[in-house]
Formats: sequence, C-alpha cells, structure tokens
Amino acid sequence: MTTLICVECEGGVDVAADVMAGEILECPDCGAELEIVSLDPLTIELAPEVEEDWGE
Repeated sequence: MTTLICVECEGGVDVAADVMAGEILECPDCGAELEIVSLDPLTIELAPEVEEDWGE
C-alpha cells in the first residue's frame, strides 16, 4: 500500500498496490473524489464532476 497526498486538503490517501488508472478514490479527511491519472509515476487529481444532461 502506498500513501499519496490529497490535492484538495493535503491529507494522506492510501492507495492499494493493484490500483488501476482511472480508478476513483475518496480522501478520508475531506471526502474529495480523486482519480488515478497515472501509474508511473503514481499520480492523482481531483475527479471530474459528473454533470446531469437532463435528457438533452
């Protein structure tokens, strides 16, 4: 297990060894949704907000 720094609150986010790119994690400190954007080096960013399309 690896610990990364949350880009929102700088808290520690534990990342499993078998994590996949595109996986969404939640920061245990602030609740921010974080996306794994790269495996080498292991990098996280804020996950994009899902927008409602209301059938348009």
